[in-house]
Amino acid sequence: MGIKEEVYYEGGPHVGDLIINVLLAFTLVCIPLTVGAIVRALWLRYRITSRRISITGGWMGRTRSDIIYSEISKVVTVPRGLGLWGDMVVTLKDGSKLELRAVPNFRDVYDYISEKLSSKAKAVSGAVGS
Repeated sequence: MGIKEEVYYEGGPHVGDLIINVLLAFTLVCIPLTVGAIVRALWLRYRITSRRISITGGWMGRTRSDIIYSEISKVVTVPRGLGLWGDMVVTLKDGSKLELRAVPNFRDVYDYISEKLSSKAKAVSGAVGS
């Protein structure tokens, strides 16, 4: 049949992203950020498995992207929320980029993803020896 696909993480963005953005809404200037956080909280879902990264999002969760690890050329992370969550940008070999926003435990998720990358992608991402 093949190798069984094991799920490492399945869920939505970190709840702290929503909380901070809702609090920022009181400044009125940050209302667009708050709307974005609410949309992410409602419809954005990540599924990271032993074979791929799947992202379901967009309006009412109608958009889905699947990436297999061999397509990835680079992964960059940015901590957010005092390091409790973070953003990841996954660059594919064709040059396109996919952003994962407010990933919970992003350091552990990054370590898991980097284990699956080619040695060249690890070197570009800075994951060698981590």
